Amino acid sequence: MKALLRECLVAIRSFAFMTFLFLTAALGATAVLLVAWGPKRWQWAVTVGWCRLSVWAGKFFCGLNVVVEGRENIPDEPCVIMIKHTSALETYWHVTVFPQTTWVVKRELLWLPFFGWALALVLHPISIHRGRGRQAVMHVINKGKQRLAEGIWVTVFPEGTRVPPDATRRYGVSGAALAEAAGCKIVPVAHNAGDYWPRRSFRKHPGTVRFVIGPPIDASTQDARETSLLVQDWIESRMNEISEAYKARRRREERATDTR
Repeated sequence: MKALLRECLVAIRSFAFMTFLFLTAALGATAVLLVAWGPKRWQWAVTVGWCRLSVWAGKFFCGLNVVVEGRENIPDEPCVIMIKHTSALETYWHVTVFPQTTWVVKRELLWLPFFGWALALVLHPISIHRGRGRQAVMHVINKGKQRLAEGIWVTVFPEGTRVPPDATRRYGVSGAALAEAAGCKIVPVAHNAGDYWPRRSFRKHPGTVRFVIGPPIDASTQDARETSLLVQDWIESRMNEISEAYKARRRREERATDTR
């Protein structure tokens, strides 16, 4: 009975959080569109404010307590950010910690009324057609170099889409190729948000979400594919340390090995 009541409470709190998130996102997007005539810093201030509010709301409604480790690893110059992608939390959390950034996103996201329009107006994202392979990579490089030259950081989710909390996909090469072409570094970020807010899950479970910002990785000392592997190795090794889903997967693999 206690377990049932606990799950009901999680569902209620999750519903309240998502309702709050969507309502404030609509209001925030409208606010951004209303100040479109003003300085860019106004639009960015609204965006950062909404992201901070959303992080707070996750803690207030669902008990998602966010801690950040490795802030000292954030360089002063613009870099490429490469983040593990298991939930929605990291998509807005990083805006509250890093300097002004833009995203590499699938183009369909910009078609969404209000939210997509505001996203295009404020972040000037690098929209790609994921089915175009090398052409998409070149587009990321060309547009990304322009953003970096303007002093804007570029955020890449190297797995291309959200993955289950215990899963690993091959990291794409576009982020590493951009860093190599632009002569900048890559800042890797690992986190365990997927343990508490899995993809395609309505429920958000309480817990401490750890975001770990790694030391910058130099993209000029090896080719892009090798750099991408270095980033993946760093992120995935941190995931093995901080994610309960990863630890559970490792235990399953060890048991399977022992039974052979």
